[in-house]
Amino acid sequence: MAVDADVLSKSREACYKARDAFYACLEKESGKKPTEIGSVGLLYPLECKSWRAEFEKNCRASWVKHFDRLYCKNKRVERLLDDKDSRPGSLSLPQPYAFKPTNSLKNLQ
Repeated sequence: MAVDADVLSKSREACYKARDAFYACLEKESGKKPTEIGSVGLLYPLECKSWRAEFEKNCRASWVKHFDRLYCKNKRVERLLDDKDSRPGSLSLPQPYAFKPTNSLKNLQ
């Protein structure tokens, strides 16, 4: 039974290093306009194109797609948590005695 070389430890390590370098570039260059398109609709700036090529070279296409999805999901969650302007204020729960007892309940006591 043959084992694909890209699932071996050294290959995975190379993939993870290339992935981390690409996403570190995205974080560093986050203020720049994204012009390049990756998988799953991920947009990234031109400055990260060489890191992207290295990432795609060292990882399986399905892994690249998976990591891109994960990155986009985490960024979306971060944006939702950091968006204080659109977040509603504290919730006001109903008071325990907000409802007045009816006469029928008084008769039962």
